[in-house]
This record gives sequence, C-alpha cells and structure tokens, in this order.
Amino acid sequence: MANGSVLLALREDPLGGGVGAEQLARIGKGLEELGLEVRWARTAEAACAALRTEAGLSAAMVAWELPHGSGRPFADGDHKGDGGGDTEPGGAAVLRQISRRFKDLPVFVVMTEDSDHGVDRLPLWVAETAVGYVWPLEDTPSFIAGRVARAARTYGDALLPPFFKALRRFDDAHEYSWHTPAHSGGVAFLKSPVGRAFFDYYGERLFRSDLSISVGELGSLFEHNGPIGDAEANAARIFGADRTYFVLHGDSTADRMVGHYCVTTDEIALVDRNCHKSVLHGLVISGARPVYLVPTRNGYGLAGPLPARETAPGAVANRIAAHPLTPGATSPQAQYAVITNSTYDGLCYDTVQTARALAPSTPHLHFDEAWFAYARFHPLYAGRYGMAVDADTFPEAERPTVFSTQSTHKLLAALSQSAMVHVKSSPRAPVEHDRFNEAFMMHGTTSPLYPAIASLDVAAAMMDGPQGEWLINEAVTEAIRFRQTVVRTGRRIAAAGDRPPWFFGVWQPEHIADPATASRVPFADAAPDLLATEPACWELDPEADWHGFAGLSRGQCMLDPIKVTLTCPGVTAAGESEPWGIPARVLTAYLAERGIVVEKTDTYTTLILFSMGITKGKWGTLMDALMDFKALHDAETPLHQVLPQLTELHPKRYAGTTLRALCQDMHEHLTRADLIDALDSAFQDLPEPVVAPRHCYQQLIRGGTERLPLSEAAGRVAAAMVTVTPPGIPVLMPGEALGASDGPVLRYLGALEAFDRAFPGFHSEAHGVVIDPESGDYLIECVRQDASLPG
Repeated sequence: MANGSVLLALREDPLGGGVGAEQLARIGKGLEELGLEVRWARTAEAACAALRTEAGLSAAMVAWELPHGSGRPFADGDHKGDGGGDTEPGGAAVLRQISRRFKDLPVFVVMTEDSDHGVDRLPLWVAETAVGYVWPLEDTPSFIAGRVARAARTYGDALLPPFFKALRRFDDAHEYSWHTPAHSGGVAFLKSPVGRAFFDYYGERLFRSDLSISVGELGSLFEHNGPIGDAEANAARIFGADRTYFVLHGDSTADRMVGHYCVTTDEIALVDRNCHKSVLHGLVISGARPVYLVPTRNGYGLAGPLPARETAPGAVANRIAAHPLTPGATSPQAQYAVITNSTYDGLCYDTVQTARALAPSTPHLHFDEAWFAYARFHPLYAGRYGMAVDADTFPEAERPTVFSTQSTHKLLAALSQSAMVHVKSSPRAPVEHDRFNEAFMMHGTTSPLYPAIASLDVAAAMMDGPQGEWLINEAVTEAIRFRQTVVRTGRRIAAAGDRPPWFFGVWQPEHIADPATASRVPFADAAPDLLATEPACWELDPEADWHGFAGLSRGQCMLDPIKVTLTCPGVTAAGESEPWGIPARVLTAYLAERGIVVEKTDTYTTLILFSMGITKGKWGTLMDALMDFKALHDAETPLHQVLPQLTELHPKRYAGTTLRALCQDMHEHLTRADLIDALDSAFQDLPEPVVAPRHCYQQLIRGGTERLPLSEAAGRVAAAMVTVTPPGIPVLMPGEALGASDGPVLRYLGALEAFDRAFPGFHSEAHGVVIDPESGDYLIECVRQDASLPG
C-alpha cells in the first residue's frame, strides 16, 4: 500500500528543461521510488485546488515564490483575520491554506539560489508552519526525497487515532481467531453460495475486523481500557468533555443511559416536550415522573425553542407544584432536565444562558444533541453546545453537571448507530465513572461491532485541529450558497417576466445586518463570508416576524445554516392560510421519484440536511428538480406523468388528476381541517397526566389494555406513546388522558386519519397507532377501565 501522496508546489516545470527543473524531476522520481505518489502544481491556484480535493496528502514541498496563477486560489473566507492577501507570494497563500486544512502536515519550504528572501527574511509564522527548508541544488535528490519521505511516514504513523491504529495492527498480524463471531474473519461465509456473495460484496477486511470482546489487546468497551479507553479519552479532549463514552445502537441508547443514571423511581424529570421518544422510553424504564416544558410553535407547525419564561426558576417551580403527578414524587426538586439542542429544524440554544436559567431547578442537565455533534468545531456555533457549559462560563458551585448525547453518524463521518455521551461533571453533582458505567453496561451491548467503534475513533480524529473547522465550514458554505440560490432564482424568474412566479422559499431571515456598514442587506446579497462567520446573521430576533415564534429572548436561539427548511406556498410563518398552495408531501413524493430523499416533511415545509458529504453537484441536482417541479405544476401536467407509482397504486383516486389539481385539492383539505392549528393545539395544550408512564407499560405487558378507535377513545388513558412523523415528537405519553372527542389530541389525530383516507399514498407515519386494515381507523392502545392503576 502506498504511503500517501506529496504535493510539490514549485515554480519550475519539471519537464521544462534546465538544471533546476531536472533536479526537481529527480526529487519527484525519488519520492515515487519510496512509495509516495507525487502531485505537481506550478501555481498557487493549482496547489490550493489540490489541497481542497486531496485529503490523502502526507507531506508538501512549497516554493515560497510560487506565482498566483490566472485565478484567485482561495476559498471563501481564507483571508479573514489572517493578515494575508494577494500581495503576498503564492507560496504564502498555499502555506496558509495548509494550516487551515491539515493538522501537523509536514511542509518543506523550497528556496531558490537567486531568491530575494533568505530564511531570516521570511515572516515568523512560516517557521511555525514549516518543518524544514530545501535548496534543491545544494543537496542530492535522493537525500531530499528521503527527508520528505521520512517526514511523511512519521506523519502517517501519528495520523491514526488510538483504536483504529490498534485495530489495523491486529488485522495486519494475520492471526487465527478462536473466538466469536463464528464467521471467523469471514471464512464461514466462503462455505456457502449466498455467504460467498455476501463476502464478495463487503470484502474480507470488514470480516477480519469484526472481532470478539475476547481480544484483550484492543481493550474493552465496558472497562473503557486499552485502545478503546485511549480512543474515548482522545474524543473527550477533542469534544471538550471531562469524559466521553462510545455508544453503539445510536443516540437512542445514549439518551436512555443518561436518563436512567440521572433520575430514578418517583423522582421528577423536567422534559422538553420537543424531545426524541428515546428520552421518554428512558422515563418509562426509570419510573421517573415527567414534568414537561412546552416549546413555542410557529405557523408552519415547526417546534421552536422553550420560551425563556418557561425555564426561569419560579416558572419551573410553579409548573412542578401544579403537576398532578408530583404529589407522589420523592422530592419537589427535579433531579434531571433534558433539552433538545439543536432541534430537528436547526434551532440551537445559547447553552450557557439555558444552563444558568435551569441550574437552580436541577443538578443534572442533559442536552440531546443528536443532530449537532459538529457544533464545537466551527466558530459560528460558539457557546451553543452542551460542553460549552464549563468552569470558564459558569461558577463551579452553581453549575449543574452537563451531559451531551450525540448521534455521531448523523452529521459527522461515522457508521450508522455510532454515538457518544460527553460528560462535564460539576462539584454540585459529580459523576463517578464506576456508577455511571453501571447504566452504560445496562444499556450497552456485549457484542460490539469493532468497525463501528473504529468509526467513532476516526470521526473524532477528523475533527481534531484545523481540519475540523475546514470540513464544517465547507458544509456551512455550501448550505449558504444553496439558500441564496433559491432566493436568487425567484428574482431571475421575476426579472425574465416570461413565466409564473417562483413559489419556493427558504425559512431564514429576509435581511441581514452587516456589522461593517451598520446597514441591512437582503439575505441573497449578503457576503457568504459574513453569513459563514457571523452568528448574529442567524439569531432569532424576538422582534422579527420571519421565524414566527413568540416569547423569545435576545440571543437565546440561533438557526443552524446547514439545516435548510424549504417552504412551499399555502401558509405563512404566522399561520395565515393562503388561497392556493403546494403541500410539501407532494413535492417530496416527486423528489423521491427523482431519487432525492429529504430528511423531514411537514405540511408546507421540507428539511434538507447539508452534511460534510455535500457537493455543488448534489445540491445543484436538487435545484434542478425544484425547477422541474415548478414547470410541471405550471403546465398542469397529468399526475401519472409526474408520480407514476402513486397513480399505479391508487388509480381510482388519482385518475385524470393533474399535479396542480392534486396540490390544490390537498391544500383545500388541509385548510378546511385546519391541520396546523390542530397540531399546534395538540402540542401546546398538553394532555392531562393521570398516572406515571411506567405503570401503563406494566398494564400493556400484562393484558390490562385494549385498542380503541378514536370515536371510542374520549376520556380514556393512553397506554402507549403516540408519535406522529412529521413532526416526529410524541403527541401522547403513556398515562395521559386522551381528553374530549373535540379536545386537542383527538381532534389532531382525527384530522390525520381523515387526511390518510382522502389522500392514499401520502399517509403520516404514526408510531403507537395501529391502522385497521379494513376500515382505515386509527386504533389507540388504552388502559382498560377495570385495570388497577395507582391512585
């Protein structure tokens, strides 16, 4: 296997003749003979392009007097605050780009005999970037190549994080295994035709690295020792935690671990109602008594942050005191609070401000950051992630212990089900490792997949140093370009005047305050550098109307630019219905036909995630699909040409329908049903809690429940959680009353049931609801009236 590649950013053409060029060609040949691939660049522009695309570099040789080239070689924001500029030699630009892109890449600065700059005349920062200097004509090519190759090997050895390095070393040893798993490095698969097909598809290396916990030299996920322990400690350093735990089976397992550790039977937990169902599953397991904090919602039906008044100590105390389940609690003091950060739609809190508000009410604060693992690695998110709550931002005597659970695989580069728990312990509620590890072992697996552990190790290492910011900045920048392109497309169509207006939008501020000029500029005209570096551009101003949320405090909440919510016509952020509309479910059904799968679809919005894997080609394809959808809508194209699978499955319902007619029909139905208002009421006016969730689960298992249609469920007590996607938040918890037939919960579920009947193929995904295959009725698991429940 090659040892990597070397960038030679040199002024001379190695094929151009002359003594200097011939010497450089010999150096390049010497590097290739030592197992390194050589990448040549004759200008700073070409070198910077290589740095953006070639992540496998293991060394670089850069001529200080490298010419700039015909174009600008710098990515957006390259010069911000670094003192650089196009007046510097091209070599300076390349060195600055290397320092932003790579951590500890060995760089040799190439000097020429006739250079006006000796080493003593180079800027001081160059010495901090370079590992050495090269005068090509003063040493032999083989010696210079050897120096560079040795530095490249040293860099490569240090590049791998602890567990991945140990796993590779073990794999390279080619030892027989006498332990589980039974496929024994994949050999068992080779004894069966279908097994052989499976082996050939994934390759031998996956199976050789799928090992048992019996391999002591790789460490233990339960003992947190050896290379696994070293990898967790390395991740803790990178993510700013006191301690980090690698978790398999996803953030859902991580949430249950933390909840199970922090709160126990009949203790009070403060729970963001906009939380993942795994948090609530943890309450069922622990026997805790949940007291919910209710986030605001806007006219699109999107969940916002908790209003500041909800988290104030007096408000929390009043809510606990008024809660029907707290009289049976062991203490009126909450032992645990959990907040979703960032929300599904990209709203992230000022976590220090939030922690200060909740600290008087609880000793344990948990930020569920399933979709926010990257926040520490870009200055745009400073102070908006859980591990930012530390001794530097909070008095030690008052600070709660903070947990952050992250679904690492969602928006960092890790295998599915890979997650982490980060802990910032406080003297007020110190976390003793051995005790937390009991909760860890209770929920963890004794058969971990080692490639998944390695992916966590690598995901952390990818964020270490300047490369982490570079990777996240690329996603931020591409998201900004897409956001601006959507708005500019509307302008171009309006200016052309030859077709109906553009109807897609993006949920974002319409204008941005430019700190340099103290003026407000349209979002589409704002400098990308400004949008990528200035958090104030994304903060939810309490006085602004674009976001549609009430009760916010200044600086409390920010919109994450990489979570892009596309808006469709039909309703405004304030909840005002429009005469015509395009429900987002129709759009996403069309996108799915084009092979474009979005993250989440609400009534008139759809969520697009810009991860580190985004490219201009990827979002350009999405823009093309949006343009095509508009053309098909404007042309009243028959539906069977737009959504052929839908019309084939439901020919009677959609025969003779056009795309535009379906959109309008669905919009009018949603308007009559007032679905968004029903959703808002269901999530704002919470059901009355009758009994703790744990007791209802016991009835569910022991036959104390029955399934009832919505028409018979009024006044009954739910025995199972009901979670509707979208929006993916529990609308009903075990132990809560369904209320009156025209009350918030049954009205909302009834509206969904009616929608499913009216528009087959566009149904909501409702966990906890069983659909009768004959009638289409929603069936809800309810506690039997003769069941025994605590008083």
